[in-house]
Amino acid sequence: MELNSETMKKLRGLILFTVAVVVAGINYRVLLGLLADLLHIASPFLLGAAIAFVLNVPMRNIESHMVTWKKGKRLKRPLSLALTILLVSGALFLVVFVVAPQLLRTFLSLQKSIPLFFAGLQKEAEHMFANTPELVEYISRLEIDWPKLLGDFAEFLKNGAGSMLNSAFSATASLVSGVSNFAIGFIFAIYILLQKETLSRQAGNVLKAFLPEGEVERVQRIAQLTERTFSSFLTGQCMEAVILGAMFLVTMSVLRLPYALLIGVLIAFTALIPIFGAFIGLGVGVFLMLMESPVDALVFTIVFFVLQQIEGNLIYPHVVGGSVGLPSIWVLVAVTVGGSMMGIVGMLVFIPLCSVLYSLLKGEVRARLREKEKAEPMP
Repeated sequence: MELNSETMKKLRGLILFTVAVVVAGINYRVLLGLLADLLHIASPFLLGAAIAFVLNVPMRNIESHMVTWKKGKRLKRPLSLALTILLVSGALFLVVFVVAPQLLRTFLSLQKSIPLFFAGLQKEAEHMFANTPELVEYISRLEIDWPKLLGDFAEFLKNGAGSMLNSAFSATASLVSGVSNFAIGFIFAIYILLQKETLSRQAGNVLKAFLPEGEVERVQRIAQLTERTFSSFLTGQCMEAVILGAMFLVTMSVLRLPYALLIGVLIAFTALIPIFGAFIGLGVGVFLMLMESPVDALVFTIVFFVLQQIEGNLIYPHVVGGSVGLPSIWVLVAVTVGGSMMGIVGMLVFIPLCSVLYSLLKGEVRARLREKEKAEPMP
């Protein structure tokens, strides 16, 4: 091999790369700690970018349908952003200040309904085993001191909370840090949304300055595909949650089942978690109805699985599955893997992420097959 200047340059680059890999391998703990510190510093801005992405989906639709006068074009973006924030805040207000108080009152009423439920259950057991006097006598002697039991439970919660939050200063500092990070991220998100075209143009200029022309187009194409897929998934998931919640609200109201509004809103909120979210509403609804009427709990369970089948087979594949272009089997795989790795956030992120990877892989496979077909000799 001729040792010209170009070869020496490549050798120096290879040696430097090897040394860097070896040093990184030896000091990987330090590098991981440094990476964690950088992520901690950047967390408000990452949160702001995520908030901006979520708010951009409804804001873009509102802005496209907003009609303004000629001199009011500059106000179009701020007005659409303000309407979007009001819309999202209203949805959160509905969940926090409508559902949460009713749920709290319901759980407080369980202090009376739980003893009555178990007393009725005890009487039913006595009638059921009337032919077995020994068992009936044992059941009749069963007594539960509910005030003492509830008092012990409250004491357990108080002691547990005290042991977990034994340092009030650290808890306060953590709360202040979380609030300040959210505030910084929210302000950062507003700046991004107000100047998103400028930021997009600047990012494109940076790519053109440091990457070859072909790579710039490829990166931009992948970025557009990712943005389009995540936006479609978010829109479809919200539409599916609203439809499912409305179905439960109407059906339970027609059948005169209790807690129709509470369960309808709760299922609409938890249905944002793909596939498994609505089952949280099932558990809460069955538990609440079981204390008052086991028949209502049974009817609600049947209604839930009927509506779940309708939603899973008719609504979800068309509203969400079609919006991300991912086959149903891979949606299930994405939810399972994402949930095991990152919990609820992983479930929400992995479906569009897998859709992007699926689209890229499908395009690459088709391109390679076309190249092989062209390369094959004619018979």
